[in-house]
Amino acid sequence: MACHVHEFEKALPAVTWLKEQGYKVGFNLMQIADCSEQEVKALARSAAEYPMEVLYFADSMGGMDPDQAAQIIGWLRTEWLGALGIHTHDNQGLALSNTLRAISEGVTWVDATVTGMGRGPGNALTEQVAIEVAAYRKQPLNLVPLMTLIRKYFGPMKEAYGWGSNPYYYLSGKYNIHPSYVQEMLSDSRYDEEDLLAVIEHLRVEGGKKFSLNTLDAARHFYHGKPQGTWSPSSIFAERDVLLLGTGPGVANHRTALERYIREEKPLVIALNTQSEIDAELIDLRVACHPVRLLADCKAHTELPQPLITPYSMLPVDVQQALADKEILDFGLNVQADTFEFNETYCTTPTSLVMAYAFAIATSGKAKRLLLAGFDGYKGEDPRNFEMNEVVKTYTKKSNTIPVIAILPSRYDVSKQSVYGAFQ
Repeated sequence: MACHVHEFEKALPAVTWLKEQGYKVGFNLMQIADCSEQEVKALARSAAEYPMEVLYFADSMGGMDPDQAAQIIGWLRTEWLGALGIHTHDNQGLALSNTLRAISEGVTWVDATVTGMGRGPGNALTEQVAIEVAAYRKQPLNLVPLMTLIRKYFGPMKEAYGWGSNPYYYLSGKYNIHPSYVQEMLSDSRYDEEDLLAVIEHLRVEGGKKFSLNTLDAARHFYHGKPQGTWSPSSIFAERDVLLLGTGPGVANHRTALERYIREEKPLVIALNTQSEIDAELIDLRVACHPVRLLADCKAHTELPQPLITPYSMLPVDVQQALADKEILDFGLNVQADTFEFNETYCTTPTSLVMAYAFAIATSGKAKRLLLAGFDGYKGEDPRNFEMNEVVKTYTKKSNTIPVIAILPSRYDVSKQSVYGAFQ
């Protein structure tokens, strides 16, 4: 039976009943890494009052190192004289090291899975543990049946389902974050690299030991509370057509027509993030709002000639410092579900997607129309199409918005008018 440490006292009477039914019983203590010496010893003392065969502990978050494993074993051993077991996770690539250290400290029950198969980063690998245990016992080992099993079944499954550690799981182990957060994000195409890293950073600060979908959704959005800003877009945007350049392949595919349109019609051209598929002289401004994306793109932004619109006053200090030499137009941002609000120096949007932020900037600036290029959308049934369309729907429901027109092919539910035709 596995349980959290705070559930242990209430769960222990099940041992007696299960023994009466003829079962052998073991208990696995989860999330024990955060317990003090006194707490661990108290758990072991309680366990000693029941006739279980083995007392396990789990490195639930994958953040334990061999010395910590040995320390917990020592604390347990002061009160529990029966068999001990360990269940390791491989977030930081230490599952095998922790298992072997536990064996050297007298643990006699160890868990492993073939190719490490398990949730997220997985567990100690059976094939590795078998090799090390055979060496420890000075016994011969025949790996052929196991390796055949891996070749026929587990290898193809691992390739198909992708268990095993990666830098995101490594960080979750390092910061004591429940691995289901990473697993959930990796299985959801709405989360890109910036989202993953930003959520992990949020959970590092706010705590993420207990998994919750609500916490995950909230962590993906970074701007809360009273928005701040110092720049008003109306001096630049008022009564002008605003062309937003997205990052889709349509910009490069239709570059010649797009550049001709810009030169003839002279819209105000705003590039999202570091989009640079057209002549730099034709881009007037850039817009970005994702803190992690900004940090990753800081060097590029400092080298690009256009001023950058971003909620600078609300960004983390490290991002502000990285943009210190950049010409910044500080327009505040607040994120609130199902909401668009447009103010002189700040806005409220339903998501921290840069598209929503750009829509709000143009509307706050009293632009004439919003023209979209490079908003191709995603292939198939990608949920990001739904998310983007929800932004569009929320925006168009507002009474004080401006027309949105895609001038290049787009999957989104906006009006379409080809850049190749007469454009009035």
